[in-house]
Amino acid sequence: MNFQSNSIDRLFETILELKSTEECYAFFADLCTIKEIQDMAQRLDTAILLAQGASYQRITKEVGISTATIGRVSKCLNYGSGGYRAVIERLKDQEDAQ
Repeated sequence: MNFQSNSIDRLFETILELKSTEECYAFFADLCTIKEIQDMAQRLDTAILLAQGASYQRITKEVGISTATIGRVSKCLNYGSGGYRAVIERLKDQEDAQ
């Protein structure tokens, strides 16, 4: 990946060390703006819905995200590095285990 650096490695390693949802809230509240966190959450919600076959119209209505952003998420989901697909599969496995 062309954006890889020691600093970004440290950020990701730090995120992997968080132990609870509460720790994530605290860390991300310090690290990001509320809007940035909301945007990331919307993109994940969008990727999940796209993987389920939802239409852009449904996603726009349910998530409140623009069709341009849906298109970008769709491109990453289908042609990206596989991050969305890996996370979606893990979430599905967790749901199936419950």
